[in-house]
Amino acid sequence: MAAIEVQPAAHADHDAHGHGAGRNENLKFAWWLYLASEVVIFTTLIGSYVVYAFNNYEVVKEVHEASGVFLVALNTFLLLASSWAMVMGLRSIQMGNQKGLITWISVTAVIGALFVGLQGVEYTILSNEGVTLYHTDGVLSEFGARFYAPTAFHGLHVIIGVFWAIYIILRARAGKYSKTNYIGIEVFGLYWHFVDVVWIFLFTFIYLI
Repeated sequence: MAAIEVQPAAHADHDAHGHGAGRNENLKFAWWLYLASEVVIFTTLIGSYVVYAFNNYEVVKEVHEASGVFLVALNTFLLLASSWAMVMGLRSIQMGNQKGLITWISVTAVIGALFVGLQGVEYTILSNEGVTLYHTDGVLSEFGARFYAPTAFHGLHVIIGVFWAIYIILRARAGKYSKTNYIGIEVFGLYWHFVDVVWIFLFTFIYLI
């Protein structure tokens, strides 16, 4: 009789685990679909800039010479470093290390905030050089619109990611994650890596070409 009682309980645990795993996979799949829609938007914005740059090479060249690329290259390095910190945070919680998770996600958030701050510095430099969204007569700048749209949109994604990282840190402090429950961090990781990859394309097509 005892054996009969144990088997359903074990079966129930297996079903619960299977249901949870299935839910997690569905969540990640849904998130991939969302990121795919973001790819379409960024591709359109980058494509618009590339077409303009191809037809107005001298204008783009003057802007690049005025602003320089060192600051943007530094920001690129920082963002790539933040992606590594994100990986270390996920690895920490997979090993059951809550402190490690909090530390590495905090590093991710700090670097993300630094990236946004340096982008603000870059925009200030460009503005002083006359690279603005609107001309002094109030007419929309063709270059400015094509430059600021993708880079600022990406910056917005970084800001969202920083607040998301802070949210994860607060939940981690409350003990909401464990080595068997870290789907929220995985989803955040997908988002953050996406933001990094998009920036590589932006850096290449907008600042280097």
